[in-house]
Amino acid sequence: HEMVQEILQSVLQILQSAGARFLELLPNILALIVIAVITRYTLRLVNFLSEGFKGGRVKLIGLHPDLVEPTFQIIRFLTVALALVAAYPYIPGSDSPAFRYISLFIGFLLSLGSTSLVANIIAGIVLTYTRGLKVGDRVQIGETVGDVVDRTLLATRIRTIKHVVITIPNGIVLNSHIVNFSSTAQDRGLILNTKVTIGYNVPWRQVHMLLIEAALATEHILENPSPFVFQTSLNDVHITYEVNAYTREPELMAATYSELHQSIQDYFNTAGVEILSPTYSAWRDGNPSTIPIGDIPTTPLQNFLQHVSLTPQNPPSDQRP
Repeated sequence: HEMVQEILQSVLQILQSAGARFLELLPNILALIVIAVITRYTLRLVNFLSEGFKGGRVKLIGLHPDLVEPTFQIIRFLTVALALVAAYPYIPGSDSPAFRYISLFIGFLLSLGSTSLVANIIAGIVLTYTRGLKVGDRVQIGETVGDVVDRTLLATRIRTIKHVVITIPNGIVLNSHIVNFSSTAQDRGLILNTKVTIGYNVPWRQVHMLLIEAALATEHILENPSPFVFQTSLNDVHITYEVNAYTREPELMAATYSELHQSIQDYFNTAGVEILSPTYSAWRDGNPSTIPIGDIPTTPLQNFLQHVSLTPQNPPSDQRP
């Protein structure tokens, strides 16, 4: 009986101690419950507003539709972070030495990578609100060209045309120039361009016509706006022509360029125009002019000057009369 009484007394002491401890922690527990309830309903309100923006039931002047979801993600993150900061002092054992040591250790680990971590997070926020790129865009970041498949506050993932996924920290993305091929492709069209060099003996109007016809024969090239050609330079022995054509499929750029080059080859070959850069010497030895036949001068004076310029000069003779 004495052993049973001792056991019961020990159990009662444990229960009394636990009860006293519970009563001591009861205000902290109630505070944690209140914080949890407030955080839960705040998140529900944020989600409700987010769904309202997505569905068009709620509108906020000055906020672009693409920025709605990132903005609410930041609000959710700040809400949870604020709740954790508010709840920290009320967590049982938060003032114990062991808990403090763990907190110091975690803080030390975070401080080691805080510089790059914070820089990438800030860069991610800046990229979000500058709307430099979004998921699905065909972009070029530095030397990397591909489609944006994922964006977070820390990094951006690009899938190249070879299906290689490259993860780029947002700090590097922000410090690089971003070429976005998709931002205006649907509204104004993306202009694809390529160059050929053709000799002066081919009439430039014929070259323009062949380049435009080759562009129109290429899949994913728009008829309206129509393709156009620039003569970008008059070189010593050839002319540089640049054909420009519109497309609304930036994700098919590589295939479209390839088909455009094939069409140019086909049309030039059919017309008998060689795609080459001829070379001429400065010495006139009687070869005909490289000016196209239809553009040769026809006035008597021009004919005379042309005849003189094309007539080979007699080399000096060493024979004496």
